[in-house]
Amino acid sequence: MKKLINSPDDVLAEALRGVDAADENVRVDHENRVIFRAAPTRTGKVAVISGGGSGHEPLHGGFVGVGMLDAACAGQVFTSPSPDQILAATVGTDAGAGVLHVVKNYTGDVMNFEMAAELASEQGVRVETVVVADDVAVEDSLYTAGRRGVGLTVLLEKIVGAAAEEGRDLDAVVEVANKVNANGRSMGMALTSCTVPAAGKPTFDLPEDQMEIGIGIHGEPGRHREPLTGAKDIARQLVEPILADHDFAGSEAIVMVNGMGGTPLMELYLMYGEVRALLDAAGVRVVRNLVGNYITSLDMAGCSVTVLKTDDELLALWDAPVRTAGLRWGL
Repeated sequence: MKKLINSPDDVLAEALRGVDAADENVRVDHENRVIFRAAPTRTGKVAVISGGGSGHEPLHGGFVGVGMLDAACAGQVFTSPSPDQILAATVGTDAGAGVLHVVKNYTGDVMNFEMAAELASEQGVRVETVVVADDVAVEDSLYTAGRRGVGLTVLLEKIVGAAAEEGRDLDAVVEVANKVNANGRSMGMALTSCTVPAAGKPTFDLPEDQMEIGIGIHGEPGRHREPLTGAKDIARQLVEPILADHDFAGSEAIVMVNGMGGTPLMELYLMYGEVRALLDAAGVRVVRNLVGNYITSLDMAGCSVTVLKTDDELLALWDAPVRTAGLRWGL
């Protein structure tokens, strides 16, 4: 294992110290491992928080800031944050208008956010939850009941964050979150495994001449393995299941081609070109896009594709100003 670390046991704590030193727009509660906006939540504003296991950066901590999240809870690598962490983030961001929990559909995340919501309600904080479940690759997996929550989480956090920023109430913010959740789909693939620092070796074995289609962001098994092929065919195998699962034809869409952490940006742009050609041919009008590393799996090589059917409301919220380490425009 070759990594820029000191000790596997200290990776998260030391990474959070680096975040604290690097970004003046956030403050880090090191005891609870929560990244907050530097400024407190505006009175009367709905707070939007998320979190999950570390190793997916910039998700979630890199999306804390104006126009997006109010706080993010950092669990250990690929491990759900505890209810106490989530409670600290919930209570610490509530400004009287309630809190929305954005939760990826993994069993530990769902359970711990649910427990934290119950504890927060006992303290008088109203909490609503949206569970992101956009992965078309598998219906049930090693970590989930139902579909996994993956790339759509990034788009949802941006859009919902904008809705909260402009002053919508909690019910209206939840309505936007549900709309995004219903209209977005994702699919990913891997060229290599990832290596969790504490394990010191690859999570799974993937031969040099093989790829895995439908991989999860923790290295969970996908749909199948097959011999490595060209980018054009890989794009087809990611896009076709997305289009088969939801009616995008004739619609405008926001599209993300996301790197899993170990794939050069040049290859991601190449993949975007192939994905865009397939979507154009299918009658999907791509009006916005992201290309880069937004929800990763440590050092895994590979990519994922997310397609979100959009409309005037969602597009306006997408275009609204945002200032975070991971996304920034309009400010």
